[in-house]
Amino acid sequence: MVMVEAKNLTKVYNSSTVVDCLNLKIDEGQLYGFLGPNGAGKTTTILMLLGLTEPTSGTGFIAGFNSSREPLKVKRITGYIPEKVGFYNDLTARSNLIYTANLNGIRGKQAEMEVARSLEDVGLKEKTNSLVSTFSKGMKQRLAIADILVKRPKVAFLDEPTSGIDPAGIAQTLDLISRVAKENNMTIVMSSHQLSQVERICSHVGMISKGRLLAEGSIEQLGKKAGGGKFAIEIQLAEITQDIVDAIKSVRGVLNINRGENTLNIVCTDDLRREISRVISDKNGLITQMKLQSYGLEDIYMKVFKEA
Repeated sequence: MVMVEAKNLTKVYNSSTVVDCLNLKIDEGQLYGFLGPNGAGKTTTILMLLGLTEPTSGTGFIAGFNSSREPLKVKRITGYIPEKVGFYNDLTARSNLIYTANLNGIRGKQAEMEVARSLEDVGLKEKTNSLVSTFSKGMKQRLAIADILVKRPKVAFLDEPTSGIDPAGIAQTLDLISRVAKENNMTIVMSSHQLSQVERICSHVGMISKGRLLAEGSIEQLGKKAGGGKFAIEIQLAEITQDIVDAIKSVRGVLNINRGENTLNIVCTDDLRREISRVISDKNGLITQMKLQSYGLEDIYMKVFKEA
């Protein structure tokens, strides 16, 4: 099921186009990285999808609901963590979440139960009655995740969720986001300009610059496209013989082989490691190392933005 969709989504401020005819689809349960430099239009896109700002043209949908025409229905099934998280510092963690629960029509024992469960889910059970003013930035970020978990949304938008957190806190926050998504079958859209963080937990990404979506898809698909639709396999062997080279050349899909002293660099149309390993074994060859030279997210990002 498509949970998040944008159709020709456009936003113009004072004759300046911030989001330009953007189209994307995000499936249920995906952890989706929304990538781009500051000012690329990421936050404006999120606000339009949430129904918090009106698009100049185009339409946003959440689980089939029109974000502009059905904002209350969208609000009921979504959660949002802005870049700058705001809580009442003079209230406890519990009181802040009770307030959120009440705003969403959750009251009494049900509210208490949901708040307790949410705080436990993010590892803040022991801080239930602590004032938020005593919390670190990382703890406030975990509290923000608990805040959206109170109503168990189908979709959550996280805008730069690791901003201002120390490295250890970043790792904990990313692991928490990934776990929460899996345990709740929640679709998460994570806006960020930190490539390594997105690559760590997201399977799909969209890359935006100056309001235009430059590339979208799974990291694997985009990596293959960045490599021109080809795969590169590097193999180290105890000994390379002509029989082994000829056997690899006979594998369907092998395009080229560059031979070194004890290394073979093979270009092929698909990931043929299994097939290549088999023919090497048939020729009594001994593989000491084999690796697929794939494009990482940073390589993909640089290539996409260079071509744009």
